[in-house]
Amino acid sequence: MDVNAALARVGVRVPDILLPRADVDLKTWAVIACDQFTSQPEYWQQVGELVGDRPSTLNLVYPEVYLDEADPQRRIRSIHAAMESYLADDLLVPHSQTMVLVRRETGHGVVRWGLMVALDLEQYSWEPDARTLIRATEGTILDRLPPRVMVREGAPLELPHIMVLISDASRTVIEPLAAATERLARLYDTELMLGGGRVTGWAVDETSDLTAVAAGLQRLMKALDPDDPLLFAMGDGNHSFATAKSIWENIKGDIPWERWVDHPARYCLVELENLHDDGLAFEPIHRVLFGVDRATFEAHLSRRCGAFTRADRDTIDHVLTGIAETEEQAFGYVDADGAAVYRLSTPAATLAAGTLQLVIDELTTRPEVSVDYIHGVDVTDELGRRPGNVGLLLPPVAKDAFFTSIVADGALPRKTFSLGEAVDKRYYLEARNISC
Repeated sequence: MDVNAALARVGVRVPDILLPRADVDLKTWAVIACDQFTSQPEYWQQVGELVGDRPSTLNLVYPEVYLDEADPQRRIRSIHAAMESYLADDLLVPHSQTMVLVRRETGHGVVRWGLMVALDLEQYSWEPDARTLIRATEGTILDRLPPRVMVREGAPLELPHIMVLISDASRTVIEPLAAATERLARLYDTELMLGGGRVTGWAVDETSDLTAVAAGLQRLMKALDPDDPLLFAMGDGNHSFATAKSIWENIKGDIPWERWVDHPARYCLVELENLHDDGLAFEPIHRVLFGVDRATFEAHLSRRCGAFTRADRDTIDHVLTGIAETEEQAFGYVDADGAAVYRLSTPAATLAAGTLQLVIDELTTRPEVSVDYIHGVDVTDELGRRPGNVGLLLPPVAKDAFFTSIVADGALPRKTFSLGEAVDKRYYLEARNISC
């Protein structure tokens, strides 16, 4: 088997990975995905204090908590300059033609496995009715792309926080590698900052292992409907992947087609994860509305369902139990006056996330109202109870029907689910050169 050709048929490329030199402290090098803790600047202030003047991915990414700062271009210039400096100083060591097997142990002891690969952006679409190998699983918010585009355009490096799902019930792609770590070369092993747990990576660069990965992915693809072959579904980082696609579309229009196949910008580095990994948690993404009171919220909600009932609850745990156990469409609610469960009849959308998104889109046309999408119940509860805010808690997302529902119904409402709580996200560690 020509392993590169076999991988290309399933939209995969073996990447050239860049990792920090042995003298770099990985605990301060690796920082959490830029789209986490977006309403908690104190978290990022802690990160900055821990990093200090050490080499760190903090200097190579744009934490979204700062997107509203007065001069974003200044930060973008600083990011690009740091990338150039790290490359010039040989801070990053190349590992050619290497996938990376990743073992992540979260701060609460849950272990999940992943595999770093490059995915072919030619095989991806974010359109809701796409039938490509690689697809968005949630609606893509196009106005979230420009700041990411500005960072990636002209950047010599990409650092991914993207997690992409495969549905491998027989555990044939990643799990055989996880069982063989004793013979694989370990690339890194580090504790992660601020309760992030631990991450370990091994090199997957032997032809036999790469061939086995290709064969496993081909088996999965052969089992799919050839007219609608969803092999890779976005887990986390859809907007970053969409950004890479947007830039590649611009680049390929300016170069001859024979240069497409090897152009580094055609591919995007991601971590593949098996939907059936016991350590992979599907968590709903909650919402916090700023500048809204209960009466206003309920007035808009009433337009998006036939009727609703509200039942007050003493604690957040009782709220979560209430929305998980009902067969009706339901969501949790908190504000400065307490917590409740709302149940809806004849809602406007199939999922609570969709119904609420219609309400949120209507409310946020008001200049005084804004929304944030929150990973984590505790943060939603704390922010939602502040005066003038409303916290909205969504029910869990079922794993079993995830891929089939995407095929049947298209992309889910935007920001419907997340792979774990905020501190469980990918931390930036590996990099790849995307300059030509």
